[in-house]
Amino acid sequence: MSTQPLTFEGVFEMFQEVKTMIQETSKQIRENAEQMKETDRKIQENAEQMKETDRKIQEVAEQQAKTDLQIEKTNQNVGALGSRIGDIIEHMVGGRILDKFQALGYEVDDYTRSHTFRNKKLGIKGEIDLMLHDDDVAILIEVKTTLEIADVRQHLERMEKYRRFINAWIPGCPVRYVGAVAGAVVKDDAVDFAHANGLYIIVQSGEGVDIVPVPENFQAKEW
Repeated sequence: MSTQPLTFEGVFEMFQEVKTMIQETSKQIRENAEQMKETDRKIQENAEQMKETDRKIQEVAEQQAKTDLQIEKTNQNVGALGSRIGDIIEHMVGGRILDKFQALGYEVDDYTRSHTFRNKKLGIKGEIDLMLHDDDVAILIEVKTTLEIADVRQHLERMEKYRRFINAWIPGCPVRYVGAVAGAVVKDDAVDFAHANGLYIIVQSGEGVDIVPVPENFQAKEW
C-alpha cells in the first residue's frame, strides 16, 4: 500500500477538522449544561409548587377545623336557644298566663305545649309553641327569645295555616282562634305591629309574665 506524503495543506485540513470537532463538542457540552440547568430549575419550581400545595392543604385543614368548631358552637347555641324558649314557656305558665287571658274574657282553662300540625295534601305544616284552649276558643302563642316584626309576620302566616288545617280536618269547626306572641326581649316596633294586626303581646314582668296593654282601638283578630 502506498502512502501519500503529508503536505502543509493536508496537515492544515486535518487541523481544521479537529478544530471543528472540538467546537461541535464544546457546543454540545454547553447545550447539555444549559439543559441540565433548565432541568434543575424545573425541579426547583416543582419543589416550590409542592411546598405551596402542602401549605394550601394545611390552610384548608386548619379552616376545616375552625368550621367544625363553629358548627359545634352553633349546635350548642341552638340547643341553648331551644332550652331558653322552653324556660320562657314554663315561666309563662307558672306566671298564670291562663289567668291573664281569663281576665280579658277568654274562658281558657287548659294548655298544650309544642302542638304540631301537618296536612300533606294542602302542603302545610307547623308548630304552635303554646296553645291555651277551652271548648270554643284557643289562643295560639309563638315564643321567641327576642321578638321582632319578622316573627310577628311569621306567626300571622302560621295562624292562617292552622285555620286551613282545622277547616280541612274538622269542616265547620266553630272554635275561634286568637293569636299572641311572646318574648324575653320584645322590640317596640314589634309591639306596634302585632297590635295593628290583632295579636296580643306577652312580656316578662316582675310577677312572671304579663300581657302588654292594648291600645283603645285594638280589636283581637280571630281566625
